[in-house]
Amino acid sequence: MVYKNFKKSVIFLPLLFFCLKSYPQETKTIANKIPSVAINTNLLYDATMSMNLGMEFKLSNTSTFKLPVTYNPWTFDNNEKFKFILVQPEWRWWLCEAFTGHFFGIHAHYAYFNVGGVGNILGIPLSDYMSHHRFQGWLAGGGLTYGYQFFLAPRWSLEASLGIGYAYMNYDTYYCEECGKLISRDHKNYFGPTQAGISLIYFIK
Repeated sequence: MVYKNFKKSVIFLPLLFFCLKSYPQETKTIANKIPSVAINTNLLYDATMSMNLGMEFKLSNTSTFKLPVTYNPWTFDNNEKFKFILVQPEWRWWLCEAFTGHFFGIHAHYAYFNVGGVGNILGIPLSDYMSHHRFQGWLAGGGLTYGYQFFLAPRWSLEASLGIGYAYMNYDTYYCEECGKLISRDHKNYFGPTQAGISLIYFIK
């Protein structure tokens, strides 16, 4: 019996360490209670001029549900565009308590996109084919997320997260000119990063 209890203690010691390290008692956010509703924006998406807003709801002391929406409506010079609307709901399980420390998530995603003439994103060069063609269609899929959230002030937190998963893409390819000729109708299976975020969070209650 002592040996079994010792084994359980060894298994849960790392979890206890993470809880104590990431959630000291003085950082309880609102009236010493776990927050129940938060709004957030992904600063990385903001940097690409993609407007985004999410809401996250506490389901239990260790789980939450997040629903972010991202929208980019802009067309730039030479008909360069990176238009899309993306919905990416996610269920999260927190190692300690909701809205603090380490979490793992399961997310789904659906997007409609119209992308053309994009030579680079945030200075990262893409292929010549991307910069001379336009792609219009939709994607759907899902993946897994890991993240960490830490306390800034009684109603504010900052979060870093990364998701990896799968997306099925169905799209038409056109020449890059406005109203360019249809070249092909294609589909593609994608495996890799499906989200990345540095998010600013405000707790409503």
